[in-house]
Amino acid sequence: MSTSSHAPSWRDDLKKARNVAENQKPGFEMLLSWLEDWRIGQQLEPGRDAARAFWRQQVLSKPRQEWQIDQWKEAIGWYLEWLRFAVEAGAEVRTLEERVFLAMDRAGGRQGLALRTRQTYGRWGRRYARWAADARAVMQQDRARDFLSHLVTVEKQSFSSQKQALNALVFFFREVCGHEQVDLEVKLRRTAKRIPVVMNFQEILAILNRLEERNRLIAEVQYGGGLRLKELMRLRIKDIDIDRRQITIRQGKGDLDRVTILPEALVAKLEEHKKRVRAVYEEDRRENLPGVALPGALERKFSKAGTRWEWFWLFPAPDLSTDPESGTVRRHHVHPGTYTNALQRAVRDAGIEKRVTSHGFRHAFATHLLESGKDLRTIQELLGHADVKTTEIYAHVAIGVGGTGVKSPLDLMVGPQGASGPFW
Repeated sequence: MSTSSHAPSWRDDLKKARNVAENQKPGFEMLLSWLEDWRIGQQLEPGRDAARAFWRQQVLSKPRQEWQIDQWKEAIGWYLEWLRFAVEAGAEVRTLEERVFLAMDRAGGRQGLALRTRQTYGRWGRRYARWAADARAVMQQDRARDFLSHLVTVEKQSFSSQKQALNALVFFFREVCGHEQVDLEVKLRRTAKRIPVVMNFQEILAILNRLEERNRLIAEVQYGGGLRLKELMRLRIKDIDIDRRQITIRQGKGDLDRVTILPEALVAKLEEHKKRVRAVYEEDRRENLPGVALPGALERKFSKAGTRWEWFWLFPAPDLSTDPESGTVRRHHVHPGTYTNALQRAVRDAGIEKRVTSHGFRHAFATHLLESGKDLRTIQELLGHADVKTTEIYAHVAIGVGGTGVKSPLDLMVGPQGASGPFW
């Protein structure tokens, strides 16, 4: 393995490794890429401790085939040996991707960017660094233009992803590389709007019936109010107005607030749910735990507000976790992955032959309101769309609305019971 002090890459050395069979190298690279992605996301130093934590939390988190376990043990063993040689040679063992990610994260922190924005920028920075594959090339704007063109013409990324990548690289060159003038001169290409996948009432009910109590309530709130996943997870006690039958969305997409529907059918369920959540809140107060995280500058302005009942999460996590922003161990909301994984299991168990995600409940909310006669402008406000043109997409899938209200000529030719028409 290379021990050059010129920023070694485990990927390059894996390709050249003589102690790994050629047919094993793709498996090694897959596992070690997974390890690196997880470790960088957790901001852990490369080494044996990070590998152990990854093995416990990721590899052993679900049943694996025996051959997978054996191969992955060998892969991590090879990686740790590679690290030992690199450290002994006094080399920088962090990859170019990681160094770019950390530099962008630190710059974003100094600028006061939200954690989610820093993570998004950092991910694009890592992808660009992997593509550039050279520390000098990564700081050249010409190389970044080529990368953005690749995203547009070869990978055919969505328009929103293209914009994200462009913004991330502009930030990288301006705030990390110190370039005063940044002009990447790339013409982004808009992608065609896709028709949403919409579930009918029977499919939604089949999914709900296969969710355990807490996740069912979360799904019912999402479908009943048309919430995005992030908006759903961030709900607090004060955002639910049972008397007015309203849910208030704070800092939704575009940093906008809005009000949507609280279904009558959920009133009693939410009252009972709040009693159980109150017991969790009271236990946290008895334990004198730090309050929940507050958005933006509120934590500095109202330092004690996080310990008050009205700011507590509507769907709190069962266990404490470390706040990635402050490092404080506190109660966070339910992890989105916990809910979406449960949802996918329910979809699979229900035998639904559609690609269903949590966002499908939001699509169904809008489509079913349109089918019931609600106007597009009202639905736009409930969904929080900035432009009614975004809401108009549901007119293409709502039954009895627009073109979908037209009867097929085949139905005119074949009778309602399948009886033959004049040409059959």
